[in-house]
Amino acid sequence: METHEHDTSCAVAHGDVPSGREDRTLVAVFATPVAEHLLRYGADLGYRTLLVDPDKDRDGSCDLPPLDGAADVVVTDHHRPELGPVLRDVLTQPVRWVGVMGNPRHPAPHVPALTGLGVTAEDIARVHRPIGLNIGSRTPAEIAIATLAGLIADRNDRPGGFEF
Repeated sequence: METHEHDTSCAVAHGDVPSGREDRTLVAVFATPVAEHLLRYGADLGYRTLLVDPDKDRDGSCDLPPLDGAADVVVTDHHRPELGPVLRDVLTQPVRWVGVMGNPRHPAPHVPALTGLGVTAEDIARVHRPIGLNIGSRTPAEIAIATLAGLIADRNDRPGGFEF
């Protein structure tokens, strides 16, 4: 690490200068315990956060707003019947990153859902699964931390983990 980069990192860490990451957006899709933690921790990390859930009976939900290339979208429930339509709508926008939570040992339910809606294979390939760093997370808070750490690593073009 160069001295200038180190000095800047230290200044940001001590709150002396802004991080320069205030333009990031984190969208959690579906109101779940993981989404709750993603939004809380994401805000602490400087993301503009919002919850999108087509179920209008859930507090804090909204329709999918226009998103740009600074948006990261995390789908927190792969069992919801709205999975395909929501992902289809996300993929029409120039989001930076989109991923669906789920066990990598199980078939990815978003693939047949999107295929059935006529989404191209190229767009389906934009959806990451699994998501987050492999830290053995089990609780909603741990899953949110692993997911956010993976997003940070990806944004910074780093592999994540302990290799430098």
